[in-house]
Amino acid sequence: MAEAGRSPWQEAWAVFRRNRAALIGLAILGVIGLVLAVGPLLYRVDPFDIVGAPMTPPGDPDVLLGTDYLGRDILAGLVRGGRPTVLVGICAAMITTVIGITIGSLSGYYGRGTDRMLGRVVEFFQVLPALLFAMVLITLFEPSLLTVTLAIGVVAWTGMARLTRAEFLRIRQLDFVRSARAIGASNARIILATILPNALPPIIVSATLATGTAILFEAGLSFLGLTDPNVMSWGLMIGSSRNYLREAWWAVTFPGLCIFLTVLGISLVGDGLNDAFNPKLRQR
Repeated sequence: MAEAGRSPWQEAWAVFRRNRAALIGLAILGVIGLVLAVGPLLYRVDPFDIVGAPMTPPGDPDVLLGTDYLGRDILAGLVRGGRPTVLVGICAAMITTVIGITIGSLSGYYGRGTDRMLGRVVEFFQVLPALLFAMVLITLFEPSLLTVTLAIGVVAWTGMARLTRAEFLRIRQLDFVRSARAIGASNARIILATILPNALPPIIVSATLATGTAILFEAGLSFLGLTDPNVMSWGLMIGSSRNYLREAWWAVTFPGLCIFLTVLGISLVGDGLNDAFNPKLRQR
């Protein structure tokens, strides 16, 4: 049972702390974040510089993780290439969340004609091939971190919209929402100050998992060469070295492992948040 005097957020944190997998995911993300924050300051090698012989294997004192087919330092690419990858993932997830909450809240709150109209918009974007649509958007404009972020955010918001709509449909029928409407609260106030805060827990979980999906999406676009070739990223490292996998496995394996660990950490934290915001688990 929940302890008296504790807020729902404190209860959620108590449940989250008891989830070992979630704590492991949080630790993984903490280590990755620390490396990405401090690594470039301590290891000042430019990831595009030729620092050694091409395809030098790991273990060399000068290039600990080896070099790629051009002789570029793999460790430098991991340290500096992680920032754009993670940044695109976080920003794209934020765009996805904003668009999804906006459309889902309006659809769920007003219902009827508004719900039908916005539902058609959601269905239109849902049936579009996300990767193909993102490729078209990036091709129409100059490939850059901004265009990649916007492309991912624009094509990946439908799940968030459907989740938000379902939460608003459920919560708008509750007594405290009817009370707010009865005392003359405006629709904007009811949406933003009454319903949305109570719909946040599942939205936070979905936004967390959307970050991992966006990171994988960015890695896929980089693998296809649809991002800025002048900005090093983990996906770009994999894509540029894919033809040399047999000769230089490390050039693909290490950035792929970084992507895997980052997405794994996000998924574990997301699962932990899902359990933490589950009322039944909190009551236990």
